[in-house]
Amino acid sequence: MTSRLFVAWFEREDAILEAARSARQAGYSIGDAYTPYAVHGMDEAMGLQPSRLPWICFGCGLVGLLVALGFQLWTSAIDWPLNAGGKPPASVPAFIPVTFEFMVLLAGLGVVAALFLRARLYPCLSPRFLLSRVTDDRFALVLAGTDGHFDEAGMRTLCERAGAVATELTEAAP
Repeated sequence: MTSRLFVAWFEREDAILEAARSARQAGYSIGDAYTPYAVHGMDEAMGLQPSRLPWICFGCGLVGLLVALGFQLWTSAIDWPLNAGGKPPASVPAFIPVTFEFMVLLAGLGVVAALFLRARLYPCLSPRFLLSRVTDDRFALVLAGTDGHFDEAGMRTLCERAGAVATELTEAAP
């Protein structure tokens, strides 16, 4: 089963922002917005929720901190305690550099893994739909039809009123 998508092309960022706001107010489902650079205010215009990525980064960093500290404490104080120059076997200040590096490593790898999972960048997965020259020199706003409600004429009028230079109807694979 394929879903119908309405794609509107814009030449200016203020036009795509206006179209996204208008489409959201009209009740259309915004599939995505493709821009050649980050457009400030686009996430609010599309109605996106705040990112949970900082919490994922914090959680993975905390796991990295606990694993690194636990491993170093276990190896130096429990598994193989050595008396080196009268220093205690569980000298936490000596563990700080390795703990910090492992915390940063796991936080970074966790964020990259979350990005791949959230963006559905799985190996050997073909794209749902392909727009040629999508971010070369124009902005594209994709509106999706929901539950049999696909008003192509209304979408076209809304986008052309906002300043769309071209519109097209395409289909996406599931």
